[in-house]
Amino acid sequence: MTKLLSISLIAIFFLNFLLFGCNNSTPEFAPKPKGYNRIDLPEHAYQPLDDSHPYKFEYSKAAIIQPDTFRNAEPHWIIIYYPKLNARVQFTYKPVLNSPQRLQNMINDAFMLASKHHVKAESQEDQVVNLKNGKKAVAIQLEGDVPSHYQFYITDTTTHYLRGAMYLMDASAGDSLRPIIDYVKKDCMHLLETLEWRNKKEKL
Repeated sequence: MTKLLSISLIAIFFLNFLLFGCNNSTPEFAPKPKGYNRIDLPEHAYQPLDDSHPYKFEYSKAAIIQPDTFRNAEPHWIIIYYPKLNARVQFTYKPVLNSPQRLQNMINDAFMLASKHHVKAESQEDQVVNLKNGKKAVAIQLEGDVPSHYQFYITDTTTHYLRGAMYLMDASAGDSLRPIIDYVKKDCMHLLETLEWRNKKEKL
């Protein structure tokens, strides 16, 4: 009787093994999360812009200043170019000439230029930024696979107007470029925090 009981227990054990063990031997498929190549970003360090413009600020030591070669470029339009990140920030400067209407036209242009990215943009957020230096800037942030994720303008309302627009040379994968976007945005914020307008009496 004991021998028969032992055989029965062994049979139940192997039956359970066949029913459950085999099913567990086949692992469930779980898709791997989408991965991106590692991006090594330089430390944030800054240097002063030269004194040849009606504005001055500190910009990244990982970047170089280039003249804007766009055919309609005006004096004091420059590009801050990041060679290792394949990114740039384009700056367009215009004198306000103490004209409220002229200033309003330039502000309208800033939003119009941002709206050109709406074809691919998933969203747009406009924000007034109160800077530590007492100035105010308007930032325009765009989400999606767009070439320009961050734009801004700053003005003293009577004399100076400066607009900046960040561009990434590869706009095909916004999520993968997020570290670069955030890195350059931080540099733009430092730039605005250190911005000073140059007096007309200063030699340009």
